[in-house]
Amino acid sequence: MSATARLRITTGIDLPLAPSCGSMIFCSDLYREMADRARTTFLALPPADPAWQHGFEETVFATAAKAPYGPGFAAYVDALTGEVRRHLDRARPDVIHAQHLGFGLSLAFVRAAQGTPVVAIAHGTDVIAADADPLARDVLTEIVAGATTVVAPNHALAERIGDLTGHRYRDKMALVPWGIPLARAARTVPATHTDTRPLRLLHAGRLDANKSTRTAVEAMALTDHRHELTVIGSGPEQDALQQQARDLGLTGRVRFEPFAPRDALWQRFADFDAFVFTTSGLEAFGLVAIEAQAHALPVIYSDVAGMTRTLGAAGLPYTPGDAADLAQVIDKLAADRTLRAELSTAGLANGSCYGIVHSAHRLDQVTRDAIGAAA
Repeated sequence: MSATARLRITTGIDLPLAPSCGSMIFCSDLYREMADRARTTFLALPPADPAWQHGFEETVFATAAKAPYGPGFAAYVDALTGEVRRHLDRARPDVIHAQHLGFGLSLAFVRAAQGTPVVAIAHGTDVIAADADPLARDVLTEIVAGATTVVAPNHALAERIGDLTGHRYRDKMALVPWGIPLARAARTVPATHTDTRPLRLLHAGRLDANKSTRTAVEAMALTDHRHELTVIGSGPEQDALQQQARDLGLTGRVRFEPFAPRDALWQRFADFDAFVFTTSGLEAFGLVAIEAQAHALPVIYSDVAGMTRTLGAAGLPYTPGDAADLAQVIDKLAADRTLRAELSTAGLANGSCYGIVHSAHRLDQVTRDAIGAAA
């Protein structure tokens, strides 16, 4: 295939077609950017958000009744595999992009491929699940084994995939750093970021154990100044976090808002003085921290594997899971207007390195290499 030929890509995520999670939003950005090089068919589950202007050229809905890991998962994957095989027979794509190394649809893609090259793309939650669940680990291993190429956004995630699969597939790994549509980011420093004490802090993301939002809430009770924290997101820990804030007497200083679509979140960045990123374990990439930097927000981040490489000196690290250390870093940032200005400037420069255009070019290259290898 020539370097300029327009690829036919079949991909998808077995979730409803809506901008309800980071991987859906990232895929929409990515394939919109790849539109001049690829025709993308995206498989998803109903219902669809009619207001979402996604970047997929064609969408197809699977009808199999979704089942999580457990007794019904095998039957679910079998039903999906039949649907995928029928779709591939009709569409005859040049390549399959299997999103997530643990979702049922990705496993169905691998089983139904029948010679079509498969680029399997890790998103982080799949690898975290494989750490905790033997069935998820088996699914990840089968997907990696059946893929032509396995894509990870950074070395840390690639290394963890290697650990989970006994490093048997090291030659399949390729790195594609994630990115955002930089042209739509503010990329200017609001004046309010330089003269505010107490700080108005933002945390945004899924509220689960690994995101460790509880560390941010606890830190607010340990700071020297009465900083304010807004938590935007939803997830299994939401009720416990709200109770934690009440127990610590932080009801007036810690506010919770529901999940916000990416465009709405970006509009909120200007209301805050710094962004707090609190993941305690494995992190796929920390794309929301890059989004904050692209809007000139200083970022305080937990120093977990991969994040130092992503943010580097453009962010202010603290010890993962250590609320006291986070509180000290917050007070340090509040006391030093020069530091806040420097982090805003450095963050803008760092964020500019992670445009979605670069991700699209790199994935296009990796995909064409995979097609060539399969041929």
